[in-house]
Amino acid sequence: MTITALILAPFYFTPGAVLLWLLTSAVTLCLGHSIGLHRLLIHHSLEASPWFERLLAYLGTLVGMAGPLGMIRMHDTRDWAQRQAKCHNLHAHRAPLLRDAWWQMHCRLELAHPPRFELEPRLRDDKVLGFLERTWMAQQIPWALLFWWLGGLPWLIWGVPVRVAIGVTGHWLVGHITHRRGPQGWCIDDTAVQGHDLPVAALITFGEAWHGNHHAWPESARLGIEPGQHDPGWWMLLALRQAGLVWGLKEPGMLVPREGLRRVAASAFHAGPTSR
Repeated sequence: MTITALILAPFYFTPGAVLLWLLTSAVTLCLGHSIGLHRLLIHHSLEASPWFERLLAYLGTLVGMAGPLGMIRMHDTRDWAQRQAKCHNLHAHRAPLLRDAWWQMHCRLELAHPPRFELEPRLRDDKVLGFLERTWMAQQIPWALLFWWLGGLPWLIWGVPVRVAIGVTGHWLVGHITHRRGPQGWCIDDTAVQGHDLPVAALITFGEAWHGNHHAWPESARLGIEPGQHDPGWWMLLALRQAGLVWGLKEPGMLVPREGLRRVAASAFHAGPTSR
């Protein structure tokens, strides 16, 4: 996908193709990855009907990182590693930029004694999620054919390989930065890896760049929890709740603080039992 995008995208640049890339990226990254896979399936920070949950998981699969069950496995394994007293450089993003990019997007860490991983039965036995897991790469094909039919090669190239390459690479880059440096409002003691915020990327990541907040309150559906922290994913969730498509949105004030969580910067926001 990346090689195709780098070689062909400049030669097939049209306003319509770029608009298609922007719209499809927004839908798949916001509704699919951020809301469907990350906040819903992985962290259970909201609830939705099974049909809508599957639709969001499908949109998340189109981002091109993995199937829905594979995303849960990768995320849980990484979170487990980061919460230990020591963490492998792969999951801690400690390697130099290019090496970390190669490791994260093209390699797999094989552990001699991996943590036990079990999907909850409702996800493990869901036939739609299982189908998406088995065919996640092939899910790009129908859209590639449709874009080719509607807009020729410009729509095909910008609608699939450019979208996938930028989405996957951008996801890695934000993760690389937010696990190494940046503003930090929270700290979790006795863990190998801390989360940091990347304010400049808040809008284009639909709130996911508030990663320090996410480390502090992983079950919160709201990632931009401080005043002035823009979280388009949260805005979308509020609209979906108004439409009756999601409910039970969790916020930090509803959650029990993580063990070892403490403030490292002054803020107008306070959460936890003592502030209610």
